[in-house]
Amino acid sequence: MSGAIKLEGARTLFYKEVLRFWKVSFQTVGAPVLTAVLYLLVFGHTLENHVKVYGTVGYTAFLIPGLVMMSVLQNAFANASSSLIQSKITGNLVFLLVTPLSHWAWFAAYVGAAIVRGLAVGAGVAVVTFWFSPPGLDNLLWVLVFAVLGSGLMGALGLIAGLWAEKFDQMAAFQNFIIMPMTFLSGVFYSVQSLPPVWLAVSHANPFFYMIDGFRHGFFGVSDVSPWISLGVVGVAFVAVSGIALELLRRGYKIRH
Repeated sequence: MSGAIKLEGARTLFYKEVLRFWKVSFQTVGAPVLTAVLYLLVFGHTLENHVKVYGTVGYTAFLIPGLVMMSVLQNAFANASSSLIQSKITGNLVFLLVTPLSHWAWFAAYVGAAIVRGLAVGAGVAVVTFWFSPPGLDNLLWVLVFAVLGSGLMGALGLIAGLWAEKFDQMAAFQNFIIMPMTFLSGVFYSVQSLPPVWLAVSHANPFFYMIDGFRHGFFGVSDVSPWISLGVVGVAFVAVSGIALELLRRGYKIRH
């Protein structure tokens, strides 16, 4: 099969995955935006006059980039994982298996669509929440790099979860016991520098922390760790997770039986 045909197949699958979530955008984009706004109203209203971060940054302004990035990560993961597990359970995955698509095409389509959904939700959260307390913008490049790289990493992780899970209960367990705790303990709602030494060390072992911290650096120009360290950690994690996802796809793990 020629390279042009392979590219067209990957593009078609990518379009199908984007269309899948966009046709129910009220649920896949609107609902996460509402959730982020509720977090902002509750935590921002409660702590705005009691917490200052980085010396001068108000708590609401500090919270907003964290909520944006949290929404990006969670929805990128959900897009890839939910699509694959739904296709496996309903049985329509067979229509993809009979196509001559390579594992690279599968990976590019699923992860690419996950990035699109993550960025769409993140943009929606930003548009709504920035009205409350604009955090400013120090370096747009850092914001874009961590948003794209983070959503790509979570899309690849969602692909692994979707391949592994055989029913919705397993997918829910993966999300509730792995994704949610790592997201909430990544510094979305607080600066990790305020933690005791033990929990500070635990936070630094969490790759989600580096995605949040690097993204937040793009707004304030300051962060808990250097953005270059965060970029290195997130980059290595993306390569590792993507490599695992590609190998599972190449083997047809839990989809060719």
